[in-house]
This record gives sequence, structure tokens and C-alpha cells, in this order.
Amino acid sequence: MLITIFQRGAVDGLNMIVPHGERAYYDLRPNIAISKPQAGNAEAALDLDGFFGLHPAMSSLKPFWERKQLAIVHASGSPDNTRSHFDAQDYMESATPGRKGTPDGWLNRYLQSKDDSQRSVFRAVSLTQLMPRILQGRAATLAISNLNDFTIRAGSSSANVQGGFEEIYAQSVNDLLGGTGKETFAAVNYLKKVNPSQYRPENGAVYPRTAFGNSLLQIGQLVKAQVGLEVAFTDIGGWDTHVNQGNARGQLALRLQDFSNSIAALGTDLGKRMDDVLILTMSEFGRTVRENGNRGTDHGHANAMLLIGNSVRGGQVHGKW
Repeated sequence: MLITIFQRGAVDGLNMIVPHGERAYYDLRPNIAISKPQAGNAEAALDLDGFFGLHPAMSSLKPFWERKQLAIVHASGSPDNTRSHFDAQDYMESATPGRKGTPDGWLNRYLQSKDDSQRSVFRAVSLTQLMPRILQGRAATLAISNLNDFTIRAGSSSANVQGGFEEIYAQSVNDLLGGTGKETFAAVNYLKKVNPSQYRPENGAVYPRTAFGNSLLQIGQLVKAQVGLEVAFTDIGGWDTHVNQGNARGQLALRLQDFSNSIAALGTDLGKRMDDVLILTMSEFGRTVRENGNRGTDHGHANAMLLIGNSVRGGQVHGKW
């Protein structure tokens, strides 16, 4: 199972995964650099391998690194050099850099490439208001804004159906639900009994009470519901830090805290289920190495991606620096 998370707005990967062994990082960022790892300094980077470190607001992910459940791919991203958020997100989600005419997203093409043996209506779910580019295409997908009110968008259809899954089934939106049989109703009935406000995460996991935290909580519910989920997607914005980005504290730190605490909660909640789950994070591009005159960073290029799961080659920073 693949859970993909998009950091919309171009996160500063250099302050997220800090190259504290790189002198130029400190030379070019006199105001916003994260301090080198230092015992007792809560605002210093959390050392990973002697060269890279986590932003201190991401401390909740450090145990995953230590257990080799977290891998990082740094200096990665689209080869296209656009600095447009819209174009870069389109290229990352379609996986065709420089080509705007691609009809589908890469997650949908993945679904098209393999048999749908379970014929589950919950095979691919996006916890977003609208269907993201990455999941658009011929394969059946769902965008669910909230499991609690069952507002659903089916495939790339403009029909937004409310009032319960049976109504959707009866209308057979895009023939998506037709013919799936009693297994569908079993899943429907299960989900109707699941009230997010009464959900009890396992293993002591605590999800942040934020929009992003709630999205991951609901993905966790779908994973545990065993409704045939293969692909899940959600996103988190607020990464376009041109002004007053901050360093160990401030605007970026607050976003990273929500981001990492929510992911850590999902990984903890799923526990042994993470044997069969991969969490993948990405952003459309990175930020400039040199800070700007507003103590922020402008649109740059490469970035850092995180991979979390019990089967990843964790405890390593992959890629060429």
C-alpha cells in the first residue's frame, strides 16, 4: 500500500533535512540556517549521519530513523527548471516533466498497470476536496473530503454526491460502483459505523488536531478497515516561505511540526501494518540556497523526499549530494 503526501508550495528541503556538514549552507544563510547538532541545544539540527540532520521541529520522526524505518532522498526532484508552482506540481503529479498534455497522473497510471483483483471502490482514495492531478485518469478513484460526512467525488466526474454510499451506488456514478456487489455494501456499512470523533488510535499514537493530522487519521482508519485500499493521497500547504521563514522557530518550524507529528502518528498507529505500507513525501521544487533580503527563500530546484515503512532501506540518506 502506498500513501503519498504532497507538500504544496515548495518546502525548503535544506532546512527540513539540514546539510550541517556543508560549510556553504551556513555561509549563504546567516539568519535562517539551523545550527549544527549540539547536545543540550533544542534549536540545533538532530544529527542523522554526521553530515545531514533533521530540523528540530521534526523530532517525532527521529525514532523512525533510528529503527531504520525512515529513508531520505536528498537533492531530488523534477529535471524541469520551471519556477512556477502550477507547472512544477503538474509535472511532478503527471511524472512527465515539461509536458502539460499528459492525460493522467502517475498514481493513476500505476493503478492502470495492475489488475484490480478486489474490485474495491476504496482502491484509491484521496483525502482532499478535489481529485488531485496525480490520481486523475482511467482507473477508478475517489476523493473523500471527510469520512464523517461521506462527501465523495468519484473519478474525474464533476458530480459531487452527498447522502450516503447507497445513493452513489444506486446512481452508479461513471459506473464506478456498479457490479461490485455485497463486498461494497459490507465496506459501506463498516465505514458508516466508524465515527472519526470516536476513533481510538493504537500504540499510543496522538494525531495533531489539524486538517493534515485529520487526513492522516482517516487514512489510518481506511487502512485498518481492510476495504481494499491500495493507494492513498493527501496534501499539506503553506511551504512558500519568501518572507520571515524562520530557522528553528517560526513559520517553517510550525509547518514541519504538524507535518512530522502527523506522519509519526500514522506510522505509530499502524504499527505492524507498516510492513505492507510505504509513506512517500514530495514537493514541487525546493528553495534557493541563499536566503533573500526578507529572511526567507525564493523558488529553487531540488528537494528532499521522505520514505517511511518497515521495508525501506532506512537509516540512510540516498542520492548524490
